[in-house]
Amino acid sequence: MMTKDFEPIMEQKIHQDDFGESKFITVGWGRKETQFHGSEGRQAAFQMQMHESALPWDDHKPQVTWRGDGQFFAVSVVCPETGARKVRVWNREFALQSTSEPVAGLGPALAWKPSGSLIASTQDKPNQQDVVFFEKNGLLHGHFTLPFLKDEVKVNDLLWNADSTVLAVWLEDLQREENSTLKTYVQLWTVGNYHWYLKQSLPFSACGKSKIVSLMWDPVTPYRLHVLCQGWHYLCYDWHWTTDRSSGENSSDMANVAVIDGNRVLVTVFRQSIVPPPMCTYRLLLPHPANQVMFFSHPKKSNDLAILDASNQVSVYKCDDSPSVDPTVRLGAVGGNGFKVSLRTPHLEKRYKIQFENSEDQEVNPLKLSLLTWIQEDIFLAVSHSGSSSQSVIHHLTMTPSETDDEQGQLNISSSVTVDGVIISLCCNSKTKSVALQLAGGQILKYLWESPSLAVAPWKNPDGVPVRFPYPCTQTELAVIGGEECVLGLTDRCRFFINDNEVASNITSFAVYDEFLLLTTHSHTCQCFCLTDASFKTLQAGLSSSHMSNGETLRKVERGSRIVTVVPQDTKLVLQVPRGNLEVVCHRALVLAQIRKWLDKLMFKEAFECMRKLRINLNLIHDHNPKVFLENVEAFIRQIDSVNHINLFFTELKEEDVTKTMYPPPVTSAVQLPRDPEGRKVDLICDAMRAAMENLNPHKYCLSILTSHVKKTTPELEIVLQKVHELQGNASPVPDAVSAEEALKYLLLLVDVNDLYDHSLGTYDFDLVLMVAEKSQKDPKEYLPFLNTLKKMETNYQRFTIDKYLKRYEKAIGHLSKCGPEYFPECLNLIKDKNLYNEALKLYPPKSQQYKDISIAYGEHLMQERLYEPAGLVFARCGAHEKALDAFLACGSWQQALCVAAQLHLSRDQLAGFGRSLAGKLVEQRKHRDAATVLEQYAQDYEEAVLLLLEGAAWEEALRLVYKYNRLDIIETNIKPSVLEAQKNYMAFLDSQTATFIRHKKRLLVVRELKEQAQQVHLDDDVSRGQESDLFSETSSVMSGSDMSGKYSHSNSRISARSSKNRRKAERKKHSLKEGSPLEDLALLEALNEVVQGTEKLKDEIHQILKVLFLFEFDEKGRELQKAFEDTLQLMERSLPEIWTLTHQQNSAAPVLGPNSTANSIMASYQQQKTSVPVLDAELFIPPKMNQKTQWKLNLLE
Repeated sequence: MMTKDFEPIMEQKIHQDDFGESKFITVGWGRKETQFHGSEGRQAAFQMQMHESALPWDDHKPQVTWRGDGQFFAVSVVCPETGARKVRVWNREFALQSTSEPVAGLGPALAWKPSGSLIASTQDKPNQQDVVFFEKNGLLHGHFTLPFLKDEVKVNDLLWNADSTVLAVWLEDLQREENSTLKTYVQLWTVGNYHWYLKQSLPFSACGKSKIVSLMWDPVTPYRLHVLCQGWHYLCYDWHWTTDRSSGENSSDMANVAVIDGNRVLVTVFRQSIVPPPMCTYRLLLPHPANQVMFFSHPKKSNDLAILDASNQVSVYKCDDSPSVDPTVRLGAVGGNGFKVSLRTPHLEKRYKIQFENSEDQEVNPLKLSLLTWIQEDIFLAVSHSGSSSQSVIHHLTMTPSETDDEQGQLNISSSVTVDGVIISLCCNSKTKSVALQLAGGQILKYLWESPSLAVAPWKNPDGVPVRFPYPCTQTELAVIGGEECVLGLTDRCRFFINDNEVASNITSFAVYDEFLLLTTHSHTCQCFCLTDASFKTLQAGLSSSHMSNGETLRKVERGSRIVTVVPQDTKLVLQVPRGNLEVVCHRALVLAQIRKWLDKLMFKEAFECMRKLRINLNLIHDHNPKVFLENVEAFIRQIDSVNHINLFFTELKEEDVTKTMYPPPVTSAVQLPRDPEGRKVDLICDAMRAAMENLNPHKYCLSILTSHVKKTTPELEIVLQKVHELQGNASPVPDAVSAEEALKYLLLLVDVNDLYDHSLGTYDFDLVLMVAEKSQKDPKEYLPFLNTLKKMETNYQRFTIDKYLKRYEKAIGHLSKCGPEYFPECLNLIKDKNLYNEALKLYPPKSQQYKDISIAYGEHLMQERLYEPAGLVFARCGAHEKALDAFLACGSWQQALCVAAQLHLSRDQLAGFGRSLAGKLVEQRKHRDAATVLEQYAQDYEEAVLLLLEGAAWEEALRLVYKYNRLDIIETNIKPSVLEAQKNYMAFLDSQTATFIRHKKRLLVVRELKEQAQQVHLDDDVSRGQESDLFSETSSVMSGSDMSGKYSHSNSRISARSSKNRRKAERKKHSLKEGSPLEDLALLEALNEVVQGTEKLKDEIHQILKVLFLFEFDEKGRELQKAFEDTLQLMERSLPEIWTLTHQQNSAAPVLGPNSTANSIMASYQQQKTSVPVLDAELFIPPKMNQKTQWKLNLLE
């Protein structure tokens, strides 16, 4: 071992007798003699191991290979004793780790996988040549066979690429005949699902300019291969992964995906079978290894494919109705004895040899053409690169048919276009026929292949700026986004571009299908976007947001999944996971888009089957377009044509519009479809479908018709039971008819048996009741005696008993009212129990005794409920005048009471006595004017009436009666003294109100000042605590204010169940005017509010007394009262802004929050709010309104 300066560090002998440090330990069992040896037999255990010498073409030189991390290296050497090759593994300290098991025919090539798991070498077997893999412990672990005969080639070298995904095998022909042309081959192998695929085969000449001198992978770029040929010809190949899939978009496209595997192309038809690799639907056998597969870009012939092989031949396979069996097409995973092939397999139409113009570059490079694209029936596009300059040439290859069918055709280069720059990808759009080229520098060019001049122009975005990818993209596609054709690109670093805009940086794969863009991401999701109405910004926003608002767009997938293909006009999305197996998902966006297309085309059967299979809510069938569905209900039933499926549709119906909740359309359309009125959708569908089914075949769809009745908003169980009963009565058999027993059994699945029994009882049909009861779990001992008792009753009473049992009391009293007068007491008791007075009054004529009895019972019920006036009206209507009089008297309705009294024909004295008692009641209710009217008109006692008017301050009405009866003496004896007394009382009241107002106002200002000082002290304390304030929890901070705010929470707990009077009393207590109480400021505000409102209400009364004072010439008294009242009002108006300030209103609204607030200020404001402003008392901070427009002053007194 040496340093980078070639100075030896240590030495060790290559040939060692010891196995190494990793020698296997045997624990006594499992000896070779006791093992099973299969077909070799028992004697195999005793055979001596024969050592074979090294291969004839082996150069006997040691081969060294290092593991990727440099910790171990392996050496392949020829043992001097046995002459056979052995592989030994050493660590970097020259400690032998292991020695390989004896392998016959082991070749010299050796390559340790950079990821460290396997060491690759070669082995010659009796009939084949393999690439074999060793583990670090020296044991064999897997192999694959090279596609050559024994002793046909030798393996010069094995090379792993940097990320261990591709193994390059460098082979050389062995001299078998003297003048034979020898070749060397570079083969690229990859593994997937434990199967090794030969992906590329490059044949070089073994002599001359194209002889390979050196071959190596790039240490940085994993898929870059460097080849150096004799004469210093250098070739650099950049490979990338691509999925060869058919690009059709109608149902004729079979969703084919082709996989290259040496001289076989494995094709899987995903429309008909999901077959995991390495299996396939069918294999195409070729004479040479395939290098490229392309499907025809024509939308209607997308199943046709062409294959370019290592000998530069193009084999064209077409899918048409050819009856002949093609020997080059073999069925894969499907097939076998007795298997009927329902698949149209392609057949080989012809093989074409590509005719090249001879040049030095073309001779050296075996891969003369790349990026082959089948663009027209007889035209291919292909790209070749100039080795001497950085230019590419696009060739048009035209098929030239041969004269006979058996002969090989030719592909001639009909025209060529030179492009400055290296073309690294080419993509075409089958719809628009556009072709886009990507250069190594990221520039995108548009190839105008249909124009006569065959020009190449820069691809421009909608703004007219040439598009250029910032990084070269390994996968490119063309798609129409929002009406503009764009180039989509994905780099090997998962950066996704639309034109030159980077949309996302976590995309692992993408595919364009119809109007959809599907992408898989590093976050293990698959997103699907509709491109019709999308834009660059909406796609970028959709991909950048971690959670999608619309559930259709995103779904989770297995870790590392990549898109393989989408089955056109279907719902299947095929994904491949890293280990190689496939997973099929039905992406919700694709499913709903396909269902919407089917529904638009009235293909109800396909939509229904898909929805049923994928658990999509069946309401979408109607909600997608209600008008169209209701117009085509008959077509829906004909297509479904299954009673079970129609019943399933009925059972899923609900009033919800699923296009607004579960499945909103991707883009809200401008045209809003007409919707059903709220709450009528289910009923409309049930009625429409029932009518259609009865029209088509009522016997066949009998169960569905029953379901349509049951599923209505109000289930029509009586109609359903009646139909079942009719089925029982139909003796004549009808084709497709359902028996009554089957119908009843089915109904019991939809409806609870007890409900069905009750409804059958409600039909009063005992045969039906018995039929339902027999199918239920009810005990006959329970229902038979009950039914027998009912049968013995008179019809109306029988129905009354049934309705009462079913709690249908309205119907019950209807039937009982027909039973005769002897059952009326029972009816009346039921009416009283269930409060059915209004319903009962409709059953009897107004003049009947029963009507009167029910009315009296109704009135008494209303009296108990304290509804005296309605009770009086009910009594008066039925003629119970005494009871009506009491009711009107209780509610104070004196006009009605006097009307009823007149109908009782009372004597004059009785009427006068009634009038006095009525007046007394009115005085209690402070209705002095009404009481005076009753006394004057009915008791003829005008003097008492005048006194009541004076008591109620109705001065003008009192004067009217005095002058009416010409008793002017009452003015001096009663009216004037009463007016003067009232004036004195008003003066005293105003003095009291003014003093109270001033006192409360002063105290309020003091309380507010004290609170502000306390709040400032609290804030200062919080600041002084400094950093310690962070230690206190929010809960303790809030609770610390409890010592300031008692809130009387303990005393209110017992009050909740008391009367409203006590509750009001408790509310009054809550705001105490006692000095120092927690809510004193609120109590003062409440008291001030009451003072202002009490004074405001006096305006009308003061105006009335001022007029009378002026009339009786008490001008001084009038002026004194007017002046006092005016002063009081002015004082209050001036004080309102001072008491109900704007700042206190704002402070009460919310705590102080915002960007400038601190934790302490927020807590302080919260505490202030907590202690001073309960939410319930917020109205106290609204100032009382004083109406300035009310005219109360008497200008005559000024």
